[in-house]
Amino acid sequence: MSEAFHILVVDDDRRIRALLDTYLVTNGYRVTTAANAAEARERMRGVVFDLIVLDVMMPGESGVSFAESLRSARHDVPILMLSARAESADRIKGLAAGSDDYLVKPFEPEELLLRVRNLLRRNGPTAPAIKEAQFGDCIFDMQKGELWRGGEIVRLTGREKELLRHLVQAGGKPVSRAALRGSGQDEAARAVDVQINRLRQKIETDPANPSLLQTVRGEGYVLFLENAE
Repeated sequence: MSEAFHILVVDDDRRIRALLDTYLVTNGYRVTTAANAAEARERMRGVVFDLIVLDVMMPGESGVSFAESLRSARHDVPILMLSARAESADRIKGLAAGSDDYLVKPFEPEELLLRVRNLLRRNGPTAPAIKEAQFGDCIFDMQKGELWRGGEIVRLTGREKELLRHLVQAGGKPVSRAALRGSGQDEAARAVDVQINRLRQKIETDPANPSLLQTVRGEGYVLFLENAE
């Protein structure tokens, strides 16, 4: 399986971050979120994103200022700017700051997805939309968020579904704790460890000695897949 494109969503509205996270992950992308420009910079340390979905109006540093700073530092990551301002002058300002596209709120999720795909197509092949993944005796339905083990459904919390989606999209590569925080940006790194241990209880034969969901020192966690399609 090819590694999915990794998108950074930057928006101060928690509800919008969560919605975009769920929608993009369901459509085959890896997603990390940030509530403001400062958090976005933290997420970008040591991580190369394929696209940034960036809100214009945020407390502190605006999206326009953040985009300008990225371009000044010669970051060439594609930027899709989101704004409630529809006037042509605002669009021009956003594009002049270095964004590659500009989408006015409110928008249809399908339109956002098309804009994302178009921007990513300019930088490489379209990311595969994974529908189902198998690991051990488990099968995980990405779209429904359903986990089956030995032919029986396993009850998952919303957070566990989110973690599994991130890990599956990584395609057998380690995912950092920062990325696994997902839409819960107030969640401490230690809380991620606790959630991972709970998930191991549901997928591992021997949770104390995991073979499927392993810790990679200094990098995060990796889920070893047998098949993903």
